[in-house]
Amino acid sequence: MTTPDIAPRRALGACAALLVGALTLTACGGSANAKNDDENGKGGKGSSQTSAADIVISAKDGSTGASINTTGVKVGDGRLTEVKMTVAGTGQAVPGDISANGRSWKPKEQLERGTKYEISATAKDADGRATAARSTFTTVSKANSFIGSYTPDNGTTVGVGMPVSFTFDKAISDKRAVQSHITVTSSSGQEVVGHWFGAQRLDFRPQEYWKAGSKVTMKIDLDGVKGANGIQGVQKKTVTFTIGRSQVSTVDVNTQTMTVVRDGKTLRTVPISAGSPEFTTYNGQMVISEKYQQIRMDSRTVDLANAYDIPDVPHAMRLTTSGTFIHGNYWYNQGNPPFGRQGTSHGCVGLQDVRGAQGDTPAKWFYDSSMIGDVVIVKNSPDKSVAPDNGLNGWNLPWSQWVATSAG
Repeated sequence: MTTPDIAPRRALGACAALLVGALTLTACGGSANAKNDDENGKGGKGSSQTSAADIVISAKDGSTGASINTTGVKVGDGRLTEVKMTVAGTGQAVPGDISANGRSWKPKEQLERGTKYEISATAKDADGRATAARSTFTTVSKANSFIGSYTPDNGTTVGVGMPVSFTFDKAISDKRAVQSHITVTSSSGQEVVGHWFGAQRLDFRPQEYWKAGSKVTMKIDLDGVKGANGIQGVQKKTVTFTIGRSQVSTVDVNTQTMTVVRDGKTLRTVPISAGSPEFTTYNGQMVISEKYQQIRMDSRTVDLANAYDIPDVPHAMRLTTSGTFIHGNYWYNQGNPPFGRQGTSHGCVGLQDVRGAQGDTPAKWFYDSSMIGDVVIVKNSPDKSVAPDNGLNGWNLPWSQWVATSAG
């Protein structure tokens, strides 16, 4: 989950306790240009001729709804000599750079939404005649724009099950327009399709897990795109991430074991403790969305009254938004049979561990061996299959349904 690009994923708890990750951009404005606005109304070098330089400021003087991404200055038939941009009313300077050829200027950083700015620019033509232009404008407001928090973030390496997932801060009614301005491609050549879960979440994935070692590119081109009545997008960015090795672990509730397979080879089979008969564990394909060396798990966060409150659950990895984790369990042996004999949790998958998240334990080994985006499959549980939108678990929706209900 990165803001303004995208806020990290939300955190909950079911046994206790995604992601990604969104940028702010916007469009519009118009242009402000000026000729013959040189000092004393005359051209340079003492000439009375008009300067051929033509300055264009992308945001028109007096405009509102200006882009926070594309606002800048250009000049035709001349070179910029100076550009100053400030926050109106405060005088705070906005750093920027004139291009090497002197033909354009842009801010170094993305502008803020709902902020009033002033730009003044001067330029000279080939004969040294000067001209100037200025504009005062306001960028698009937060009320009239939307952003999407996304995961995974740029430059990360994730497991083969990691979808691209957007959560928008406002409800989207024109889903087709928004989805068509986000493209996700893979170096593996796999077809990637988007799917909406409600009006504020859009996920992308291929039919099968990503190919290990592939590079995935996400192009966000939402600046100025209408998402619903009165709101437009403000994001424009390219994000790339890498798919790591393939690791898929299978929890068998019948045998109370988990088998870890990496790149087609079994690494290890370890005993586990799944949900008890009263609090069963979901079946299905679940993706690790968060990792915590230690975390507090409080049953009140998952509507289980005062069933438990453990301040230091070790080696915890989130599998669902509703609170399913796979985690270390140091309290299991208090009156229970050895690991691998009986499910005793409130729906989580427990691994043998010690208090303090130290020592050579199965839980620590699995935690150290896992990354965000790895897949954990649970089978043979008496519970239902996990909902596709409960966590990053869209793999549980058949491909035919995923594609059929895409807005792309």
